[in-house]
Amino acid sequence: MPELPEVETVRRGLAPSMEGARIVKVDKNRPDLRFPFPLDFVKRLEGSTLAALSRRSKYLLADTDHGDVLVMHLGMSGSFRVEGDLPSHTPGDFAHERSKDPKHDHVIFHLTTATGASERVIYNDPRRFGFMTLIPRPELAGHALFAKMGMEPLGNDLDGQRIADLFAGKKTPLKAALLDQRLIAGLGNIYVCEALWRTGLDPKRAAGTLATKTGKPTEKAILLSEMIRQILLDAIQAGGSTLRDHTRADGSLGYFQHSFDVYGREGEKCRGEGCTSTIERIVQSGRSTFFCPKCQR
Repeated sequence: MPELPEVETVRRGLAPSMEGARIVKVDKNRPDLRFPFPLDFVKRLEGSTLAALSRRSKYLLADTDHGDVLVMHLGMSGSFRVEGDLPSHTPGDFAHERSKDPKHDHVIFHLTTATGASERVIYNDPRRFGFMTLIPRPELAGHALFAKMGMEPLGNDLDGQRIADLFAGKKTPLKAALLDQRLIAGLGNIYVCEALWRTGLDPKRAAGTLATKTGKPTEKAILLSEMIRQILLDAIQAGGSTLRDHTRADGSLGYFQHSFDVYGREGEKCRGEGCTSTIERIVQSGRSTFFCPKCQR
C-alpha cells in the first residue's frame, strides 16, 4: 500500500500533464477495479478541464471545471505512466520495472495539456486494488471516504500542541495512535517507525504520555511533530520508499529505502550515535514494528 510520500511523488509527477488539461476522451477498459466505476464515469469526465491536482491523505484528487472531483487511489500495485507528444523520460536507475503490460491498462485519459500537447495518462493496476470514483466538490468533505479523516501531517498545523491535544488521556500504544487515520491522515507503518526512532520514543508507550497533566506538549511531543514532517519531506524529496510496484509518475524510482534507520533492519546494529544495541521487531495490531530498545524510551 503506498504511503503519503509515494502518493505525493506521483501527484507531483502527474501535475504538469494534468493540471489545466482538457479531457478529450476516456478509455475505461473494465467495469470495475476494487469497486465498480460510477455508471456515468466517462460521460462526466469527457470534455471537462482539470483545474487542479491535489492530495488528501493517500488519495489523489483532480478537480474538474464541471464541479466533480476525480478521486484516485493506487491500491497495492496501481501506477500511472504518461505517453504522448513529448519523448518519454525515465531518469534514474530501476530497482525493478513497473507493469507496462497493456492488459492491465484499465483507464486511459486522453488529454490536451495546458500547453497544447496531446498526452495520455494511463492507469495500470495488475492486482486491481486501486479505485477511481467521482464526487461532487460540495459533497467531498462529508463523503464516507473523507468525513472521519484526520489532519494532514505536512505543514505547520501538526505541532507539539496538536499532538498533545490528539493524544491526551489515550492509553493506546503510541504507534497505533499515530497510525489512526481519524487523528492524523496519511501516516503509514514505514514512516511512523522511522519518526519514532528519530525522536527516541518507544512505540509501545502510551500515547497520552506526550501530554502533561495540564494538556501541554512534552519536549518529545514537540520533537515528534518535527520529525514526522521531516521524515515525510525527506521521503518525498527522494521519491518515496520504492516499495513493491510503486514508482514515480515519470517512471523512475526513488531510493529512500536505502536510508531507512530501523524499518526492515531486524537484527542489524542500531545507527544511533554511540548505541551498541540491535534493531528488534515486534508485531503491533498485525503490523511489524522495528525499533531500538536502547534508544527508544
